[in-house]
Amino acid sequence: MMKNGYQGPVEQAGSQPAAEIDRICTETGAIAKLPLYLEEKGFERASLVVDRTTYEAAGRGLEAAVSRTGIRVHTTIILPDAEGDVIADEASIIQLILDIQNHGAEVVLAVGGGTLHDICRYSAYTAGIPFISIPTAPSVDGFNSKGAPIIVRGEKKTILAIGPLAIFADLDILVQAPSRLVAAGFGDMLGKYTSLFDWKFEAVVTGGLYLEKSAEMTRAALESCVRAAESIAARQEDGIRTLMSALVESGLAMLLFGQSHPASGAEHHLSHYWEMEYLRLGKRQLLHGAKVGVACMEISQLYRRIAHEGPAPWMLRDGFMNPEKDAGQTIAARWEEICRELGRIPEPEQLTELLAAAGGPVSIAELGVSSELLARSLREAHRVRPGRFTLLKAYNERATAR
Repeated sequence: MMKNGYQGPVEQAGSQPAAEIDRICTETGAIAKLPLYLEEKGFERASLVVDRTTYEAAGRGLEAAVSRTGIRVHTTIILPDAEGDVIADEASIIQLILDIQNHGAEVVLAVGGGTLHDICRYSAYTAGIPFISIPTAPSVDGFNSKGAPIIVRGEKKTILAIGPLAIFADLDILVQAPSRLVAAGFGDMLGKYTSLFDWKFEAVVTGGLYLEKSAEMTRAALESCVRAAESIAARQEDGIRTLMSALVESGLAMLLFGQSHPASGAEHHLSHYWEMEYLRLGKRQLLHGAKVGVACMEISQLYRRIAHEGPAPWMLRDGFMNPEKDAGQTIAARWEEICRELGRIPEPEQLTELLAAAGGPVSIAELGVSSELLARSLREAHRVRPGRFTLLKAYNERATAR
């Protein structure tokens, strides 16, 4: 699927350069190669960014190894919020930017999971320096994303930043990750079933950009994870390698297209909606991938109910905001094609079995999301990303027009 030494630049929609990843190293002992890589690149001062957990998992050893090369290392431990969560918000970003400025860092080393990477990618982008990804758990597909989902005054906004200069994913570290983080990574990949549908739906209905190669990359990564579900759940090295490679491949598909459409649809909008609600209520956050996996199952169920209604309800012209004001007519006219694409999403029961096999939560009750919050998010979550035209958005706008 993915080879070490992947070289950019890759191309995004519109033939603009998306990013250049100088090296991707996913293997046993990968982190030991990082100090030499930093020397080869000529870096003299590095900012090592961790949280309290990832410092013990990988940061402490990396700090010592890099220091032995003569490179000056300053370690920033991102502080948790009042609920004990490390979140990508204004406070975390300012904490890191100030440390980068005060210590003259030339490169940021992101040692941790998806949230810490979002903090690093935006801070490095703001400081005008590169960052290097050192995942400590195969938990999300955003390690090599260019978009940084940031909480700004309690609202989640995805802001364009930078992708990593390189990725060093050490299997010795990744296989030690807690099972719940591994299951979250699997859940994030499972969400590609609905994100791929929503992307195709938008392209069919609105004529939006669609890149077949990005879709194929994402689907191949997804299917590799489904085949390896048992070994992933057991945290066997082959399974973890498959999962980590798939997560990175999903990120490369996003870089190739230039936006997150291949990997993020209505299931992610539900996840973001729940996250903002938990922030508003001051509740401990749920794992992103765990939310995405359950949300994928809920979206699959909703989309099947919509399909069973047939094309007739879409004949109404009114109720769609420009440029989708005639979307209902287009949906009705392209109904068979849309249903064929929808048929590629597994039944909710199949998704439940896959989530269970990987050891993740299989229902909103097990996840900890209330039925009231689920119902509200199914009505409102499409507003999280107003520029996206998912089936969830089309359905809710159609309902509003009645």
